[in-house]
Amino acid sequence: MRILSLPLSALLVTLLSGSAFAAGQAAAPSGDGPQHPELSAIAKAVSPQSLHEIDAALVGFGTRSTLSDTRSDTRGIGAARRWVKSRFEAISKDCDGCLQVVTPSQVFTGKRTPPEGVEVMDVVAIQRGTSDPDRVIVITGHLDSRRTDVMDATGDAPGANDDASGVSALIEAARVLSKYRFPATLVFSADSGEEQGLYGGKVIAQYAVNHGWKVEANLNNDIVGSPNGGDGQSDPHTVRVFSEGTKSNETLEQAQYRRYHGGEIDSPSRNLARYMQGVADRYLEDFRVRVVYRTDRYGRGGDQVEFLARGFPAVRVTESHEDYTHQHQDIRTVDGVHYGDTIEHVDFDYLANVTRLDAITMASLAMAPAPPSGVAIQGEVAYDTTVSWKPVPGAKRYRVWWRETTAPRWEHARDAGDATSLKLPGINIDDYYFGVSSVSADGWESPVVFPGFAGSFERSPAAPETD
Repeated sequence: MRILSLPLSALLVTLLSGSAFAAGQAAAPSGDGPQHPELSAIAKAVSPQSLHEIDAALVGFGTRSTLSDTRSDTRGIGAARRWVKSRFEAISKDCDGCLQVVTPSQVFTGKRTPPEGVEVMDVVAIQRGTSDPDRVIVITGHLDSRRTDVMDATGDAPGANDDASGVSALIEAARVLSKYRFPATLVFSADSGEEQGLYGGKVIAQYAVNHGWKVEANLNNDIVGSPNGGDGQSDPHTVRVFSEGTKSNETLEQAQYRRYHGGEIDSPSRNLARYMQGVADRYLEDFRVRVVYRTDRYGRGGDQVEFLARGFPAVRVTESHEDYTHQHQDIRTVDGVHYGDTIEHVDFDYLANVTRLDAITMASLAMAPAPPSGVAIQGEVAYDTTVSWKPVPGAKRYRVWWRETTAPRWEHARDAGDATSLKLPGINIDDYYFGVSSVSADGWESPVVFPGFAGSFERSPAAPETD
């Protein structure tokens, strides 16, 4: 049985939930099904105080511009990177060396770098999976900050929300999740170079390609520290999750098939966002996911884009409302308006809820079997639809899903047992969208997979191997 390391009482509850599942109660990404009490325990373990301490330490380096000092022990991106590395190492010491810390880097030149270029280094902690280590769940946030002038590497740029909040979330998630063991591998990556051109995202995404990782999900946390918008709107109960509708790397032939048969709103990234929505509904009190049908905010970008470019599922996690006076601004007061990304504008209770979502999503994905591959449907000129897929290692059963083509979330499901195909009598292929999820013996369920290339979680060979 696939289990986390848990106290006996929690383990017994898990075993009971697995028995209920075997009797016919099915887990569901949409929000119903057996409860996994360990996810509630993970959510509870997240500490707002810990998040505050991490964020304050990062702000204390004055500036974390990618172009700033790399030698000082107290100021600049170099000091910040070494501090993050030390935090990961301390977490690893507490879990008997469960984290491998690496610092992949690359030199980039571009519009936002000096002519000679700049070395961009990510600080990455890897928690190897116990039985399926090549399957990888990645959380990212960017360590670097900026001033109004992105080339100003000397002035103060605290970056408390953009994006010390995201880095705080991933370090805290690493601390909490290091107490458990998972079949799949978890990766926590504090990226640099985002403000100069998403360079840190390129470094870690290419590292994944080079090391043969089967990235099932990238959760990019960028600006997640406050629910208060600059227009006076506030929603402390919601976080936005952005996801692409069609794959960035589809070929012309694949696009033509998708336009005719559907799949515009069922990329793996989109079904990952739906999965997060379901997890939040079940395990977080008064905190929900608002799925946004875009790759990112309008005209803007983040490190998840580099994962998408290489054929990996990825989403952007961002606060419910943004205050633009606290982004990419020098610290100053003009006509009574306070500009600058300082720590007093970060709501650590809100950030804790975002971190809880990250942690339980990563845990749930890592415990579940891999999403099915080879998903296909048949039913042309027929009254029934047959859905088929390839067997998944570790899966004990599968669920076939369908919904109206205009429905935003999966509506109906049928248990297929351990078969690799299921006929749906009376369900017309013309009228619905279909998908399949895999389920472990103890009720951990994967995201739903839409048929064909449009919905596949597998990385396409057509994705670029190098920058």
